[in-house]
Amino acid sequence: MSFIANTEEQHKEMLRVCGVNSVEELFADIPPALKPRSFSLPNGKSELEISSFFQDLANRNFSHLTNFLGGGFYDHFIPSAVDALASRSEFYTAYTPYQPEISQGMLQAIYEYQTDICRLTGLDFSNASLYDGGTALFEACQMAINATGRRKIVIDGGVNPIYRKMIQSYTANLSIELAEVPVSHGQSDRAKIAEYLDEKTAAVLLQNPNFFGVIDDHSDIAEKCHSLGILVVQSVYPIAMALLKSPAEQGIDIATGEGQSLGNPLSFGGPYLGFMAVGKEMVRKMPGRMVAATTDSQGRTGYVLSLQAREQHIRREKATSNICSNEALCALRAHIYLSLVGKEGLKDVARLCVDKAHYAKERIKQIPNVQVMESSPTFNEFTVKLPIDAGECIGRMIEHGFAAGFPLGRYYPGMENYLLIAVTEKRTKYEIGRLAETLEAVICQ
Repeated sequence: MSFIANTEEQHKEMLRVCGVNSVEELFADIPPALKPRSFSLPNGKSELEISSFFQDLANRNFSHLTNFLGGGFYDHFIPSAVDALASRSEFYTAYTPYQPEISQGMLQAIYEYQTDICRLTGLDFSNASLYDGGTALFEACQMAINATGRRKIVIDGGVNPIYRKMIQSYTANLSIELAEVPVSHGQSDRAKIAEYLDEKTAAVLLQNPNFFGVIDDHSDIAEKCHSLGILVVQSVYPIAMALLKSPAEQGIDIATGEGQSLGNPLSFGGPYLGFMAVGKEMVRKMPGRMVAATTDSQGRTGYVLSLQAREQHIRREKATSNICSNEALCALRAHIYLSLVGKEGLKDVARLCVDKAHYAKERIKQIPNVQVMESSPTFNEFTVKLPIDAGECIGRMIEHGFAAGFPLGRYYPGMENYLLIAVTEKRTKYEIGRLAETLEAVICQ
């Protein structure tokens, strides 16, 4: 009783210090519609009851669809060893490795991940700790602005519209000019991009493959931009990099992308992994953290955080970014995945994606009144023009167990009948055949 009495007295004293007489008065500024209906909580339940309750709740997620949905996030196979290794307690609970003497394992994992990204992109340096593909692309914009002193960013219409929305949001209150090149349903429109280039342009943002799955070689755009002192940023799909010309080979200054496809599950939208790689001349403009290898006084190899131009460190107001989260677990998963599949294995995954997407094209082309867009080469995604609204079609397909693709009309006015379909190595010949059969039946309803 004395404990309760003391608690009540403490409550009264806290309210007095706040200058109010009751808890209701303390929260009087909160509109009634936003206040909790009640603080009356149900009685406690056993572990079995709680487990059953949340399992039933999880089962409401309609996640057993056969997935042909892409748009930057893909349903790739993840070897079970990725989960087993990444779930080890020394990795799973690790925080930012500020103290290298007790963080050598995590630091080495980040170092090896950075090496993976450099090999994929062909560029010299990679960092860690970017949130996802969209924020990585924004950070590249900031890098270009810091490096050139210019304030204009030109964005190709084939760049992922989700990323473009993110960049618009991040720059809404900054003195940065965004110029978006009208979308070209195919490879980048060189003539249109050239019209937007001027002495104020810091960078041009490109994507390969672009949002429509189209493969491109941006070497000529990079050459044109460099002649005007403009940097070139390319957002890439890491699985595709196993087969395509690398950003370095195209003369790209900054390569970014979404690392989800490298051993990270879709997980209803995250957490994901942004990656970035640059040439040597841009390394001191990079955000986030970078791990470097060194030797100690006895000549033993060690790993340390290096070039940390971050706001909570010595650079402070001169920091290149406020990125300071720890994406190391997602990066570790990417490294484990790449180590497991290996160089040739990654090529095999990429080839399967291309081959199965080509087979899907051939099956869908046989459907009356459906047109497969084939003006440019594609990787594992392609666009289909339907005789009905794509959003309506997707709704019907879900009823038959398919996440059939991405309705392009959601982001591109005038393309309401266009559907973006993605095919990964996980999709079987049977599933692709069933997709085509079901799509034909739904269209003819």
